[in-house]
Formats: sequence, C-alpha cells, structure tokens
Amino acid sequence: MTKPIFILNGPNLNLLGQREPEIYGRETLADVEARCAAIAGDRGVGVVLRQTNHEGQLIDWIHEARHEACGIVINPAAFTHTSVAVLDALNAYEGPVIEVHISNVHKREAFRHHSYVSARAEGVIAGLGIEGYESATRRILTLIGA
Repeated sequence: MTKPIFILNGPNLNLLGQREPEIYGRETLADVEARCAAIAGDRGVGVVLRQTNHEGQLIDWIHEARHEACGIVINPAAFTHTSVAVLDALNAYEGPVIEVHISNVHKREAFRHHSYVSARAEGVIAGLGIEGYESATRRILTLIGA
C-alpha cells in the first residue's frame, strides 16, 4: 500500500476561512483536506493533513514523514521566511516536496519574497488560493508514479 501524502501547514492556517478572507478566501483547511483526499484517493493514495502554530511540531512531522509519507505538500506560512530549521528538516526527507502559498507572496510585503523552503522544494505554487494544494497533490502523485 502506498504511503499517504502529508499536507503540512504552519502558523495561523487554523484560521483559514476566517482570517483576512480578502487575501486567503473563505474556504477552510477541512475543504483543503476534502479536495486533496478526493484527488489522491482516485489514485489509491491517502492524505494526512496537519496544522500547527509551533515550529518544533512542524519539524517533528517532517521527521515522521521520512518513514510514513510518500511526499510532502507544505505551506509553512510565516516559517517560510524565517526557518532554517524547517529547511534542514526537509533536507533530511528523501521524497518529493511541493511548497504552497495561498496568496501570491511576491505581490505582498518584501519580507515575504524570500523562502528558505524553496531551496528544497521540487516546485513552488503561490497565488492560486486553496487550488494550489490540489495542484501540489497532483504533482506529488506524478512524481511518485501513482
């Protein structure tokens, strides 16, 4: 049986659908999970969606993915721009990684233009709303041959 895709989310994404809907939309992480599960399920792969506001927890899940996941879709949120530790954890993971951002970070504040995570990711998707997660899920499935 194929291992699931881990869909990992960083700080404040628990407020998706409520916080700044003009930037992030009205859909929730439950909507993200349902959409990605349907896409992956059609190819016999499951998804595990998680969200944390704590950097260490995100790193622990990336470590867990080393043995438990066929790929990682990650929206590190603010950790994108600050966390070498998240990058180091992703560098220890041998499967495919796709970085996702709901908004187009390049149209926002200058500090959001740099991503540590991009140095490890096979691809980066920004500005497609939660559809970016769907695209990332499809790309992981392609990369693993599912």
